[in-house]
Amino acid sequence: MSERWRAPNPACVIAVFCALLLLNGPADAVPMKEDPKGFEGIPWGATLSESETFGKVEDAGRLKTYELKGGPPSFGPAKVESMKFTTVDGRFARVTVRYHGKETHDQLLAFLQSRYGPLDRTPGQFTGGPVKIFSWQGVETAVSLRYETRTDRGIIFFENPSLASRIEGAMAPEQDLGGATF
Repeated sequence: MSERWRAPNPACVIAVFCALLLLNGPADAVPMKEDPKGFEGIPWGATLSESETFGKVEDAGRLKTYELKGGPPSFGPAKVESMKFTTVDGRFARVTVRYHGKETHDQLLAFLQSRYGPLDRTPGQFTGGPVKIFSWQGVETAVSLRYETRTDRGIIFFENPSLASRIEGAMAPEQDLGGATF
């Protein structure tokens, strides 16, 4: 019998890549000088809900995504395109910040280094070429910045590694058990 091959869901592939990158941390991950144990005062695992501060933008079962109300967000010294807060199983697990522009990138990179620690710029310890990846690793928090020089676009993930590992499972399609109810 031949089974039909189905291409994996692109969102799942991206999520798995990001989870592996942040869970394992690239070889050049810098230890955080002080782990914030959350994001901007919101502790990992907290319950987020629609409020005066947050508006829900996606509800995908176990995963819920919120954005800040009130227009384009700022992070540190820079205006950013978007800032999305993700919960898994009702617990705050990840923030995804998207931005564009070399000036914004430089501002955000300097801000992250001032907050989490300087990067190791030793040759071989940081990525070069058209895609730059920088990361900081704490006990409860991982931060990863990916910047594409050709498009001047960047994305930053702030997450709790143990909670973020659940995101992959929440994104996976439910297994077809052929009617079995084990």
